[in-house]
Amino acid sequence: MATVMRAAYRRLSPADLRERVLSGLEALHACRLCPRDCGVDRLADRWAACKTGRDAVVASAFPHHGEERCLRGVHGSGTIFFAHCNLRCVFCQNYDISQAIPARDARTCPPEEIARLMLGLQAAGCHNVNFVTPEHVVPQVLEAVEIAVASGLSIPLVYNTSAYDSLASLALLDGVVDIFMPDFKVWSPDLAKRWLMAEDYPCAAREAIREMHRQVGPLVVDDRGIARRGLLVRHLVMPGAADDTRRILEWLAAELGPGTYVNVMDQYRPAGKVLSGRFPELERRPSTLDHERAVALALDLGLRVDGLPD
Repeated sequence: MATVMRAAYRRLSPADLRERVLSGLEALHACRLCPRDCGVDRLADRWAACKTGRDAVVASAFPHHGEERCLRGVHGSGTIFFAHCNLRCVFCQNYDISQAIPARDARTCPPEEIARLMLGLQAAGCHNVNFVTPEHVVPQVLEAVEIAVASGLSIPLVYNTSAYDSLASLALLDGVVDIFMPDFKVWSPDLAKRWLMAEDYPCAAREAIREMHRQVGPLVVDDRGIARRGLLVRHLVMPGAADDTRRILEWLAAELGPGTYVNVMDQYRPAGKVLSGRFPELERRPSTLDHERAVALALDLGLRVDGLPD
């Protein structure tokens, strides 16, 4: 993982950013900005899978001290949690934000308000602005970024995603996002269908992660260990899914190369629809040994694992 001292890598001119905003808004007329391909006119405030119309819905915004160490630093990662989601993960720990209508504590935010949140997080000393669950609101994010950059936003932008993104949507972000942080949840289409309600998720995630890596490359940090640019992949170890974990880690090493930065996460617990009793295979936490084996495999493959000494 390379170390540099420099500002964020925002490359687009104001004119180019304006063009991206207009392209994103035009795409909302018949929205196909994620793999769901709903085709609804979100500019008319209609919605389908993502439950979000013309304006983004924000659940919270605050300096987050629980993110990866290269994001949180001393002053925290400036997270903006968007409500709703284009997946239907049955184990979602934020079910009341991602899938409930109305989402708990959420409010519709025009781009000017999101820009104010971004600038407020920068003023609070956050090391970055971290958009959480932004897959369905890329045009709205771009609108806010345009306003915030014109008002002095300069810290890196983090795109914190499930990886259920379309290539068209990611193309709008090329040169805007500094750090991509996708999940790679499952490898098996059968598990994706049962657990995420999206059988095409594994294929979509592979395509999306390839494109993210093409845009920003490997993770780069400054002399304080704070991420400035690049790709960081998360994988949550799931009960009984060791083969999926192995396939995902092997693919990352083979496709993106040794040195790819990963967070092999052990935070799974039964939540969301799992508590209904319809998913008995998910009603337990993975063992400590399951997680240790996943971390060991990542290291054997030459991946860089978050939380371990450099």
